[in-house]
Amino acid sequence: MDSLKRLLVLPTCVFALAACSSMKTPATAEVASSRTAVEAAASTGAPELAPAEMSAARDKMLRANQALAAKDYRAAQILAQEAQADAKLAQSKASSAKATAAANQLQEDIRVLREELDRANSTMTR
Repeated sequence: MDSLKRLLVLPTCVFALAACSSMKTPATAEVASSRTAVEAAASTGAPELAPAEMSAARDKMLRANQALAAKDYRAAQILAQEAQADAKLAQSKASSAKATAAANQLQEDIRVLREELDRANSTMTR
């Protein structure tokens, strides 16, 4: 009976050790991806246009790096994924704000052109 337990415990231990060691690679990759996402969001103006989301992304990325350093790979992976999601949200909000500003500027330009056209037409009819 004792040898049967050993036969069952050994594969379980090997599997558990393999799972732990394989967790490091995904966590490291996730942290790197989150860093790239945060940098991409920052380059699109997100810190100014979506400051709350950028702050959350940076905070989670910092905490993911700390978890990675502490070899808490599961926490690092989760925080990195959350940082990446926050960075993408910040980037989307920044892009949306820029598009809205561009649309508003275009509307203003059209209004000014109409006024000029109306003025030009009114002077021609006099």
